[in-house]
Amino acid sequence: MTLARRQTALVAAVALAARLAVVAWAGGRFPPAHDGVRYDALAARLARGLGYSWTWPDGSVTAVSHYPVGYPALLALAYRLFGRTVVTAGVENALMGALTAVAVHGLVRAAVDERAALLSGLAVALHPGLVLYTPGLMTELPTAALVTSAAWACTLAAKGPTAPRLASVGALLGLAGLVRPQALLLVPIFGWLAAGRRGVAMGLAIAALVCAPWAFRNCGAVGRCTLSTNSGWNLLIGAQEGASGAWQAARVPEACKDVFGESTTDACFGREATAMIAHAPLRWLALVPRKLGATFDYGGIGGYYLNLSNAQAFPWRAVLAAGALETVFERLALALCLAGAAATAGPRKRARLALAIVGATFCLLPWGWVSVVALCAALACSGTTLLRRRPLHAMTLAALGTTALVHAVFFGAPRYALLAAPLVTALAVVSLRELRYDRHRS
Repeated sequence: MTLARRQTALVAAVALAARLAVVAWAGGRFPPAHDGVRYDALAARLARGLGYSWTWPDGSVTAVSHYPVGYPALLALAYRLFGRTVVTAGVENALMGALTAVAVHGLVRAAVDERAALLSGLAVALHPGLVLYTPGLMTELPTAALVTSAAWACTLAAKGPTAPRLASVGALLGLAGLVRPQALLLVPIFGWLAAGRRGVAMGLAIAALVCAPWAFRNCGAVGRCTLSTNSGWNLLIGAQEGASGAWQAARVPEACKDVFGESTTDACFGREATAMIAHAPLRWLALVPRKLGATFDYGGIGGYYLNLSNAQAFPWRAVLAAGALETVFERLALALCLAGAAATAGPRKRARLALAIVGATFCLLPWGWVSVVALCAALACSGTTLLRRRPLHAMTLAALGTTALVHAVFFGAPRYALLAAPLVTALAVVSLRELRYDRHRS
């Protein structure tokens, strides 16, 4: 067995063992919570051959598309094979987590070297937030696995842009779009990094082919050719009077009180939310820092989910401890990324240094979202030529930047930051190695 394969096996084994240990500890004590209740129910219906549908209190059954189909379909496959239990879902999530760590190892090996790849893979394998979230029936872990796998494929395609490699980038991000549609924002960016215009064209074409059957299904089933019908809901939550920047119950606007049906309600909510933003744009813009803060200021979503599911088995003091550990881990990773961005040779080095100082300062303060924005700005200051040569930097910028953009528009939550966490962690490890190398060389 080659060194690369031994390292890959080690990373996969550590990641899987850590996650399976959490699943074994959780057992059947943590039933689905939050959106996981719906994902579980939809997956069970799919597994029984009842289609992507819902039974309403009056007994009627209708096709639905409020929640994207990707994760329920993935759960349904596991349920069909091994039975509908939270342990089944947890084991599937553990496999997704192991895939994420392996993909990080692969992309860093292709972009940097084997030592950095091993350290990056192990760091992701033991990331406290990613590990503790394993029992959660939520979409973030499979999305992170697919996006990170697409990043690996993108790195390989950049070294040798063959048609299969380019197609895999679009296919993986297309699948990620069926889990969380905003992942599709990465398709043109990753395609450009892989092979310029050719990569963009092929990536968009393949991702469209992957998503088209579901969009066409929704054309007839719910009357809208879209991947999900919750964008209007989410926009309303982030724009309505009294919005906090985080999730809250959507208050039905007066114009939508006599509108029924999942799709038509979502469309009405979207129109009313757009009107609210147009009427008071400054109030909506003033919420952006709070939305970013809700997403990036603190970790601990795994502990919060477990507490929401079973507060006796995971009390609030455990939530605080888990949140503190994850937040420290993520702030340290951000600080290392900022230091690496400042130290990299290239254009606008003074600007990158200034941004790194600001970002590192806020790593020590409650407003961690400022550090994220500073890192994105510092990476962007490197310029397109340097980013093309350093794909990990570019893909981290893309993952963080699109996450920040989407949730600045809608609303924020800590779980949304997990999509970019593997790439940020990998960049932190690579930055630390580069800083040590530069110090020894000088």
